[in-house]
Amino acid sequence: MAELSAVYFAPFQGITTHIFRKVYAKHFQGVDKLYTPYFSNFEPGHALSAVKMRSLQNRAESGIEVVPQVLSKSAEEILWLAQVCEQLGFRELNWNLGCPYPQVANKKRGSGMLPYPGMVDAILEQVMKSTGIRFSVKCRLGYYSADEAEALLPVFNRYPISELTIHPRIGKQLYSGEADMEAFARISEGLTMPLAYNGDIFSVSDYFRFRAISPETTTLMLGRGLLRDPFLAGLLKGIAQPQNPGEVIREFTEELYQSYRYDRNDNPSVLNALKEYWAYLSLSFDEPVKVFRKIRKSGNFADYEEAIRLIFNEYRWLGSMQATRLSDPDRSHGN
Repeated sequence: MAELSAVYFAPFQGITTHIFRKVYAKHFQGVDKLYTPYFSNFEPGHALSAVKMRSLQNRAESGIEVVPQVLSKSAEEILWLAQVCEQLGFRELNWNLGCPYPQVANKKRGSGMLPYPGMVDAILEQVMKSTGIRFSVKCRLGYYSADEAEALLPVFNRYPISELTIHPRIGKQLYSGEADMEAFARISEGLTMPLAYNGDIFSVSDYFRFRAISPETTTLMLGRGLLRDPFLAGLLKGIAQPQNPGEVIREFTEELYQSYRYDRNDNPSVLNALKEYWAYLSLSFDEPVKVFRKIRKSGNFADYEEAIRLIFNEYRWLGSMQATRLSDPDRSHGN
């Protein structure tokens, strides 16, 4: 069995912001790339908004490469953003063909484009002959049916895609059911570019279960697993863990809180951002419902600080041992 070569942190709208990426990279080891939440709703030829530009202010965080992601059904948009990213010094742009949510998919964007291999082909043909940086793709098995992947294999194989990440669910599933690891293994045999696997890796045991099915896959993209347990990438790589991981989590969440307050000038939206994240992080404590309830009820900064004090005094951090046994919150921003 080949050794694990790389772990990527998947993008999550509203959570993996430039602030989050910076603070995460300072405290945890094992991740090789940090993907930005997708860029969309911009006009080629016009300057990106200040908010979007802030997400592109750093090409790396603590030595970890940052990869911008684009959600688009327009080759013109993709190429323009690729040019912007190249000028800023980024080495790769990732195309999101995985977002499953109806508000995206119904516009034939994200996984909603997968039933239309002709559209995918036309965009790749224009992009691949003109882009100056690596162009990678993240996708699902399809939107309506996993059979849609079969029609996409020859399309993907025609182009020098730098890497293809596959999440083996269909878009219609959102995150219900289990990721079809066997389907990933079957599809991977027919693809010629470097591959990464994404889906339902929440613990070391999940990883070994996947490797038994697809032993030649050496690159993972982790999303919800890393949001639940920020140590997971390091655990999978065999990196020595701190003696008191709960204290590291406390230091991390404190710095994240203070960084958001500084960045947003104490705007109340800080609490919303933290609640988004704690909906996942709480799942790795011994009493996840009670932990998240304390965070959710925070109405101001003083409430939040008191909630944090009580959580780390009264509950135990269990990491992926706990997280793997629990269900996710119903979120609307992953891909």
